[in-house]
Amino acid sequence: MKNYLARRNDNYDLFDAFDEFFRPAFFENTSDLKTNIKENDEGYELDIEAPGYTKDQIKLSLENGYLTVTASKESKEEDKKHHYVRKEISESCSRSYYVGEDVTKENIKAKYENGILQISVPKSQPKQIESSYIDIE
Repeated sequence: MKNYLARRNDNYDLFDAFDEFFRPAFFENTSDLKTNIKENDEGYELDIEAPGYTKDQIKLSLENGYLTVTASKESKEEDKKHHYVRKEISESCSRSYYVGEDVTKENIKAKYENGILQISVPKSQPKQIESSYIDIE
């Protein structure tokens, strides 16, 4: 997994202040799928908050090294009859995590209980680099 950390150093300049000013509005994760990621010897453990969804409403997909979690609900029939002035409760959300190109869907384990989706992702093994030397006779 890649870590995307904010730049921090001892030299605080005007550009850092500018970045901090705009970070909440544009760069902060506004996803409904808040996540804790723990690392252990075997891999990573993701605990994702998905309250209000059932197990059947959550889908996991793996493509090009990205694990994508999507949660969506159907609109209630009574919601279709009303005209909303403001609607802030989302009916779907999605979030992707880079897990590496070597991870397969068979290696990923997931469990959903009490509004928390728990996903275990193994660490990808470094590829063995074959020697490119040619024997000389």
